[in-house]
Amino acid sequence: MKRIGLSIIILGLFQNSWADENLFGYVKGAETLPKGGQELYQWVTNRSDKGAGHYSAFDYKTEYERGITDKFNASVALKAMSLDTSGIVIDGYMPEDKKFAFKISGVELGGKYNFLSPASETVGLSNQFELSYSTIDPHSGQDKDTLSFENNLILQKYFMDASLVWVGNLMFEGTYAKRSPINNLPENFEWPTKPEMELELQLGTGLSYRFAPNWYAGAETQYETEFETEVGQERWSWFMGPSLHYGSKDYWLTATWFPQLRGGREKFDEQDDRDLHLIEKTKNEFRLKFGYNF
Repeated sequence: MKRIGLSIIILGLFQNSWADENLFGYVKGAETLPKGGQELYQWVTNRSDKGAGHYSAFDYKTEYERGITDKFNASVALKAMSLDTSGIVIDGYMPEDKKFAFKISGVELGGKYNFLSPASETVGLSNQFELSYSTIDPHSGQDKDTLSFENNLILQKYFMDASLVWVGNLMFEGTYAKRSPINNLPENFEWPTKPEMELELQLGTGLSYRFAPNWYAGAETQYETEFETEVGQERWSWFMGPSLHYGSKDYWLTATWFPQLRGGREKFDEQDDRDLHLIEKTKNEFRLKFGYNF
């Protein structure tokens, strides 16, 4: 009985310092900020190597989040990207070499509601939703208007007096997209400009262990698949990799390497690995996340 009481106290103390602290780079936790709490996030993601030519893209996300109540958080984010690609032409996707250093690419509004707190319940449960609009295709760098709505069901559980943390995600995303016309396309190159509707499903999970004060090491994995208007299932991919997290009272840092292990459906002729999907994905992703509480 004393052990149970001590565990609840420990979890309560950690909940205050961990509120919405991201132990992972890709899968998300169920905790929310307390009422009036504020946090500023900076994400930097590098996507590289399509198995042909040269491909390197950086995605940037600057997000502000506030606790409206102890159960509900609201957020707003500005997105940007840079791209350097050459020697890759993929019919319908990448028409030409493209290089730019930095461009604002879109905005995002979000909310997160916590039904069950992982610090006081057997399992934590939250629902997170995001509405985003972007003007640049993240794969080719071409002009493309995209409106997406994402809904994510999040589970989280603490073990071993909160030294071990597990999370699980189930996410659905619906997207409306329309590409802008391009002049001087390669001969017989397909570049549809009529509106497209896409549905994406993601399943993810992660486990992280506190191996020293303020330090966590873990692993996370994510499977995702996408269905498009005319072709049905367009792609699927499976990523898995390690995460390292450091958290202090006022700020935290998380770094994740997320290589693609397998992928399927659409491929292009020049890619060197037939077991991966490399049209809309890459072989490697690296993500660094920084959060500051104030």
